[in-house]
Amino acid sequence: MLSFRLFCVILASEMKKNGLSILIPTYNGDCRELVSELSSQAEAMSALDYEIIVADDGSTDSMKVDACRQVAQLPHCRFISRQHNSGRAAIRNFLAQQATKTWLLFLDCDMHIFLSDYVERMLSQDGDIVYGGYHVRKDSAPSSCLRYRYEWDFQQKHGTEQRRQRPYQHFHTSNFLIRRDIMLAHPFDETFRNYGYEDILFGRQLREANIAINHQDIPVGFFTFESNDKFVSKTEEGLRTLHQKRHLLRGYSRLLTVAEGIHSGAVRRLLRLWHRLFGSCERRNLCGRHPSLRLFKLYKLGYYLTLTKND
Repeated sequence: MLSFRLFCVILASEMKKNGLSILIPTYNGDCRELVSELSSQAEAMSALDYEIIVADDGSTDSMKVDACRQVAQLPHCRFISRQHNSGRAAIRNFLAQQATKTWLLFLDCDMHIFLSDYVERMLSQDGDIVYGGYHVRKDSAPSSCLRYRYEWDFQQKHGTEQRRQRPYQHFHTSNFLIRRDIMLAHPFDETFRNYGYEDILFGRQLREANIAINHQDIPVGFFTFESNDKFVSKTEEGLRTLHQKRHLLRGYSRLLTVAEGIHSGAVRRLLRLWHRLFGSCERRNLCGRHPSLRLFKLYKLGYYLTLTKND
């Protein structure tokens, strides 16, 4: 058995050799709390060769930009402000290009993380890409919050084992660890400029390149949720992205599979008619105090089918 001192020497050597770039894209968000937390955790791991890079993707809220700019005062932290919004795919590619370490840890700015868990995976080199999932704490938001109810329900049905059964379909960009050379060789598709599905296509690209995604149970915390109206609007934007990129996403989106599995023209017309007649009522429910998840599923299907009427 290795002595503790020898173990520490080996650990320090591995950290110095590999290095970790923590990359945080932000748009009209305040990442100060997350970066401060990460900085404290990283500094406590004295052997860790790390950097933290925050890139603002052309935010329209100057107060949020100025607030995030303060993270540059922390050790090993950089803040980059971009003048124009390039989209969720391009900003991640940009961050990978800016990084200088062997391993990249991408995090959304509203996550909470125990950094040591990810560093352990980095040192074990258990695969070139690690996705740890996320954890929604029970009662972290009122029951009137649609995003909270949706994420809580999703969490119960998509644990680590379920994710491993369909590893490429259950990949998300909220938090993942990847080798920099892999990321540079297989960047995100920058034609995905609007919200939604750039992570799903990235999963497809990895599968076609025979690059495994290692799904682990090392979740980050997800405790911040937007308003119902904003979440529904983001969902609608995502559905428009899904329709625009449907030829790239077949087999990777359950909603797309369901929608394209409705072969009866009469049924499709009926569902479109239902959405035209009752979609606004459904939306009011989803944006109100008692949103229904079942109604949310129906609303998404109806909204998507209205986009396909000229296909």
